[in-house]
Amino acid sequence: MPILASTLYASHKLAAVMPLFSNHATNIDNANSDTSISSVPSRWQQKVNGQLNSKPRHAKIAPGLINTASFVIMGMLVLLSLSIGVADFSWSGVFHSLANHSANSDSSLMLVSRLPRTIAIILTGIAMAVAGMIIQVVLKNRFVEPSMVGATQSAALGLLVVSLFFPASALIIKMSVATIAAVFGMMLFMLLIHRIPPTDFLMIPLIGIVFGGIIDAITTFIAYQTETLQMLSVWQFGDFSSVLSGRYELLWLTGVLCIIAYIIADKLTIIGLGDNIALNLGISKRHVTWIGVGMVAMMSAVVVVTVGMIPFIGLVVPNIVSRIMGDKLRRSLPAVALLGASAVLLCDIIGRSIRYPFEIPVATVFGVVGTVVFLWLLLRAPAES
Repeated sequence: MPILASTLYASHKLAAVMPLFSNHATNIDNANSDTSISSVPSRWQQKVNGQLNSKPRHAKIAPGLINTASFVIMGMLVLLSLSIGVADFSWSGVFHSLANHSANSDSSLMLVSRLPRTIAIILTGIAMAVAGMIIQVVLKNRFVEPSMVGATQSAALGLLVVSLFFPASALIIKMSVATIAAVFGMMLFMLLIHRIPPTDFLMIPLIGIVFGGIIDAITTFIAYQTETLQMLSVWQFGDFSSVLSGRYELLWLTGVLCIIAYIIADKLTIIGLGDNIALNLGISKRHVTWIGVGMVAMMSAVVVVTVGMIPFIGLVVPNIVSRIMGDKLRRSLPAVALLGASAVLLCDIIGRSIRYPFEIPVATVFGVVGTVVFLWLLLRAPAES
């Protein structure tokens, strides 16, 4: 009876801290579950591990204030995105069309090109940012994102294969094959890192970069042999210049997946706390992990099929939000989605403006900006609570 009472008391205390995602708790839990593996980290790795092993982070600013400010900023970027373009456009023409209930060149341009492109940008930013947050929680590592676990590369490989063998297949078929390929790629990556020491946080992203490079090399070789390098480049460099009405609607599926991620946010948080804690709280780690991997794979596949790969969104955005709002997943997911959409909007505006009337792909712009921000997050001293 004393043992049963103490167990019930411990479960009650764990339920009280259920929504908290703590890297510190994760590291202790993983270290206790595999004490036979030891590693001697370098001085720089000790600094990085010190940041990851710091105290659980809590919100420094009210979440409502952050979300409101992010929504206002995103709204201003949306208006700016709708106003920028090579074709002649005026808002007065749109208002005149609405007032007279008749279409003109300005309203047609808005409905056919400008509005679909902006919606596609928002959905892509939300999807990749949320996917990055999910994979970081599942793998218990803040230095990974879909492109670092082989998801986007595997999706591109599956898309190339189905395009070669079944070129006339429907878009939904191509997306399904790309999703399956992304799931298999992520499964293979998780098998590769299964025996990595729990304290070696930097080894996982390094293995992911090498793994993704190998898949990219295989995909490029197949494309070279089949003379489809130009088609492959469309999927490898994310760009919204070809987005028109009727060519982006598949991205709405990622919005549904983001809603599902918000619904199961508490379960994902518990998985991030460690295997033993999830078991004590009655959460099936296997089921939740499969759901998370499936959602990340489908989001990556849809984005690759529609606009192409865009790196660093799922890496930079969740880390920034976590530093500001803490590690409570249900509270931080809306901010992650809003910041992801705003970041991609800003990079797309920069890409369209820096060499007007020509465009620089948003993947190139975000690759440069994301690299700088990630290095700053990596080398910045941890903030004192």
